[in-house]
Amino acid sequence: MSAPLTLALLTAAGAALVIQNLLMVRITEAASTVLIALVLNSSVGLLLLGGTLFARHGVAGIAEMIGTLRPWAILPGLLGSFFVFAGILGYQRVGAATTIAVLVASQLVAGIAADALKSDAVQTRPSLLTLAGAVLLILGAVMVARERA
Repeated sequence: MSAPLTLALLTAAGAALVIQNLLMVRITEAASTVLIALVLNSSVGLLLLGGTLFARHGVAGIAEMIGTLRPWAILPGLLGSFFVFAGILGYQRVGAATTIAVLVASQLVAGIAADALKSDAVQTRPSLLTLAGAVLLILGAVMVARERA
């Protein structure tokens, strides 16, 4: 996949995340607990992805998935559920813009650190331009968040 197509996909995913969270807030408002929205979200994802895996690879695909399970393999699901939970709470309590600003800024900082610590490459330091962009994004997130404080 080309870089422009990848960037377009990421842009669409970012917009989809906003729509997803707005809908999850509506589900939460109609239910007694945020857990209902989280379970619905995870169940639909599990059924869709499990069905797609089965359709493409049959029982062998399911068997491979089960064979791939390791104790640490549950962490991505836990972290993803935490992210969705925090996003719903953020949308409800501080609004979409503040939630997104803080999430994106924190993801950028963690991403810069992850890139710098890659074990499969020569240790790279972020460029001055990257650091300046991160500082500007963090300052922007602080400005947006102060609006809601």
